[in-house]
Amino acid sequence: MTTKIQTNASGTRNIEVSERHLQTIDRYQLFRDLIDSNGIVDEPVLDKLKLNIRALLEASVEQNKDLLDLCLDVIYHQNMKAYGLQQLVLLYINWKDLAAGEQAEEQAAEEA
Repeated sequence: MTTKIQTNASGTRNIEVSERHLQTIDRYQLFRDLIDSNGIVDEPVLDKLKLNIRALLEASVEQNKDLLDLCLDVIYHQNMKAYGLQQLVLLYINWKDLAAGEQAEEQAAEEA
């Protein structure tokens, strides 16, 4: 599954996000405590995410190909701006909700 997210308000710039990218975001919990209580996604929030990822990469002894791919393909993409990060967060939330719904259906089927 690959989804395009819009990275600017006019819709002229997009980035492709794969399910593997979303799984990487989930595995490293990259969005945890990223956005302040005001819920605004702006450039400082994007910078904070980049710094968090850089710290993860520097602290890791092993090479994390998935995290590096996420950086190259999405986070550090030339089109990624605050608007794009907001769209990525929304895509991630929808993806998590869908996965939770599928898991609940599987669990219900096993119990039946």
